[in-house]
Amino acid sequence: MVMGEFTQETEVLILGGGPGGYAAAFRAADLGLDVTMIDLEERPGGVCLFRGCIPSKSLLYISELLHDTRRAGEMGLSYKEPEIDLDKLREWKDSVIDKLAGGLAGLCKKRGVQLIRGRAVFEGKDRVRITDSDSDLNHFKFKHAIIATGSSVISLPDTEFVKGGRIMSSAGALSLPDIPKKLLVVGGGYVGVELGSVYATLGSEVTLVEMADRLMAGADRDLVKPLLSRLEESFEGIYTGAKVTKIEEDEEGVDVTIEGGPDESEVRFDRVLVAIGRKPNSEEIGLDKTGVKTDDRGYILVDEQQRTDEKRIFAVGDVVGGMMLAHKAMYEGKVAAEVIAGQPAAFDAVAIPAVVYTDPQIAWCGLTETEAKAQGREVKVGRFPWSASGRAASMQISKGLTKMIIDPETERILGVGIVGREAGEMIAEGVLAVEMGALAEDLALTIHPHPTLSEGEEEAAGAFLGSSTHILPRKEKQPRKNKDKEKEKGKKEKKEK
Repeated sequence: MVMGEFTQETEVLILGGGPGGYAAAFRAADLGLDVTMIDLEERPGGVCLFRGCIPSKSLLYISELLHDTRRAGEMGLSYKEPEIDLDKLREWKDSVIDKLAGGLAGLCKKRGVQLIRGRAVFEGKDRVRITDSDSDLNHFKFKHAIIATGSSVISLPDTEFVKGGRIMSSAGALSLPDIPKKLLVVGGGYVGVELGSVYATLGSEVTLVEMADRLMAGADRDLVKPLLSRLEESFEGIYTGAKVTKIEEDEEGVDVTIEGGPDESEVRFDRVLVAIGRKPNSEEIGLDKTGVKTDDRGYILVDEQQRTDEKRIFAVGDVVGGMMLAHKAMYEGKVAAEVIAGQPAAFDAVAIPAVVYTDPQIAWCGLTETEAKAQGREVKVGRFPWSASGRAASMQISKGLTKMIIDPETERILGVGIVGREAGEMIAEGVLAVEMGALAEDLALTIHPHPTLSEGEEEAAGAFLGSSTHILPRKEKQPRKNKDKEKEKGKKEKKEK
């Protein structure tokens, strides 16, 4: 250790101030532990708050409002085309972020969590060195550490994201540098379809390319269908099974060669948004100085208590892989904090909800129909189309669907999927149903208010049971052998007559 450097001790040291990090910090502090959290940002929140979930959902809400004003004419309300003040829009988005970041910083202070701006690098299994900091503290010694360093965006080969550049990551797109006339979106997952939708609504001609044979591969096709229909109306073009083979940026735009894309192999765009995935931030944090192990993709290996192979070090969130979602990271952070505090805790969630905040939204949890088919698992599906929903009709959003994946023998609800307005708000009931092992009858006999979109879950359960009010009961097909028996019985009766 260099003379003049200072070392401080802490019970729990947390690397990263995103949802997993601050959830762990707050829970550990509530349980009476001395907690220090280190992050490069001055305030907690991480990528989710500053460059991800919150700014994107703020802009998607604006997109939804714009769409509603444009379709209101069909209901007898006429508006002038909305004027978009980009500067004011940025200010509003930033004010949302600032308010939430201020709230988290206040919670740190009130809970007694020490927040240090800087980067923590392991020097051993019980200590870290602090770099890139304006603090006098140079080292921390800990009893336990929680790695919550998150993930970073992946760029296309031979390209990099430069601040102010025309090839943008999601963070660059969320800064709203301008509204490009022609925008290429590379990637048809959550980020691609969400931000592509925002820019299309704001006025950009959006072209989307996706290497897979479909958009949103993690969701069932029938849930994606209404969204795809909407995107086909608002996007200039959608190309699946396509890939970017060459990309060249200059001061005025970006020349892109697309294999399996538009008729012209080379197309010029004003900007390109690359949304092809994320990688764990597990490098350059000194894991080689510890017993922490990673898989071949760099994700930190943990057990059900979020503990790494180095028993005093835990890891949570994107850096451990799985579903890269803020709410999963927060759950894991709480588990790690409780285990450190000596409480019996483990990550045992059965259903982790996923939401795509487009218009219409897509949300699902538990087992999907696609997964059931891949596993060779027999399931029954109860579907309630929103064309039969009074509330959806009154809002003119009838192209929606609520579905339930149900075990045919036990009638237990294994998964729930919803596509339509406010699907993200409604999926929580489905998550609860799957977590508690509810039966279809439990939801079918739960009185939902009418008319609401939420009663679609009651109706979907009823559709499975044959008791749905607003759709006809589905007639089950008889097994072939039973049909043959009925046929033979009919012939015998006819002969006897």
